[in-house]
Amino acid sequence: MAIENGEWIMRGMDWDDPSRIRSWEELIDWINEIGFLPLFKNEIHGFSAEENTSDLYWWTGDEEQDPWEWRELIARSGQVAYGKFFGKKAGFISKEWFPHFANYRRDGYDFDSRWDEELTSMRCKCVMDQFENKDELFSFELKRLAGFGKEGAKNFEGTVTDLQMQSYLLIRDFRRRINKKGLEYGWPISVYSTPEALWGYEHISSAYTIAPAESGELIYQQVRKNFPEAEILELDAVLG
Repeated sequence: MAIENGEWIMRGMDWDDPSRIRSWEELIDWINEIGFLPLFKNEIHGFSAEENTSDLYWWTGDEEQDPWEWRELIARSGQVAYGKFFGKKAGFISKEWFPHFANYRRDGYDFDSRWDEELTSMRCKCVMDQFENKDELFSFELKRLAGFGKEGAKNFEGTVTDLQMQSYLLIRDFRRRINKKGLEYGWPISVYSTPEALWGYEHISSAYTIAPAESGELIYQQVRKNFPEAEILELDAVLG
């Protein structure tokens, strides 16, 4: 995705290209095959949903053809994780590969131990505390409960992005608000959750038996396996 002459330009495949991904289910299959995938074009050529789908239907609202809508369906399915995992930008991680991302990005620390070692901020602590008794929260609920806002802490978006990059949070769904009459209104809003709430602590921590650096190397090798022309600086920009 790029801006040219003030317009968003998508770098996708021709509609008639036989290798084009044609549905959100096909996209899940490919994510599971290669392990993880950024949503938008990045430093590594071909390593994105954008470059492997058609550029004709983005932001049209057509669930059958719009990859922007697909990300909502994929997050809701719970089959793969969705969040800001790649250079603080959105993407997907398969259930199989998430334990290695958790091990690598957390550097061996569950969030509580990271806090005990004074390796995280109070803002992050206030956010993560909200999931002690709840599995998921709308972004506006999480912001309020964690003490962000006009009279409170600043940089809510940056804080939850950092927590996603560290693999402590993900986006579980997109839902519209409900009014007093029980009717939906407004735009779909992010619903945050933890990977543990989605797939269980045992699975998320299953790579803790190896060194975080080893998980990191496996992640890098997996990209090189599928995109052998990727340079180390490009890998660092997307995965670091």
